[in-house]
Amino acid sequence: MLKIVKIAIDTMIFDVDGTLVDSKKDIANAMNYTLRSLGIKEKSCATIASYIGTGVKDLVRKSLGNGYLDLADKAEKIFTGYYIKHSAVESRLYPHVKETLDHFKGKRKFILTNRYRRFAEATLAELGIKDYFEDMLGGDDEYCMKPSACILDRMFSGLKIDKDKAMIVGDMAIDIETGKNSSIKTCWVTYGLGKKKDLRALKPDYIIDDISELKKIIFL
Repeated sequence: MLKIVKIAIDTMIFDVDGTLVDSKKDIANAMNYTLRSLGIKEKSCATIASYIGTGVKDLVRKSLGNGYLDLADKAEKIFTGYYIKHSAVESRLYPHVKETLDHFKGKRKFILTNRYRRFAEATLAELGIKDYFEDMLGGDDEYCMKPSACILDRMFSGLKIDKDKAMIVGDMAIDIETGKNSSIKTCWVTYGLGKKKDLRALKPDYIIDDISELKKIIFL
């Protein structure tokens, strides 16, 4: 952990993929189903996982590759139709996620993801944690997604959230950038999809190896 200084936080904002949920296999399976349907060679789970984080459209484009970008709209429809039905077949919560959410039951909690909102809702409902969150903000607006501050600015203004008592918890550089762009506290989890060399350079306020370590950081 970068610091061990307990702070007062009222609002906790969580990323999904790589933070709460290990979703790599289901995303890769859905994308490879899409590629097969279009007669395109499949990719490894690790390769597809490296594309996660910047939204569905970008995931589809990168998975297709430059030679098939003309199929992007069709591919997105195939991917979306398949994934919404198979979003939690092999996906699992990371260790201690549910008990940590229980511990902070008195806090306002939100999801902020570049997934489509309906994807986040489907996965978290299947995994039994959807009801912990007051709202879910997804990447449905391609022009207002992480790391832009606009998505949190909209949320803060509409829900009377004190920025000084808000924290974003995520596993990728894009999460830390979003927090810094929005002037809130940032916490990076090391077990997800992010690369240490990218995130350490961003200097998040906190770095944790297990989500349960939030108990050491945030006052109840």
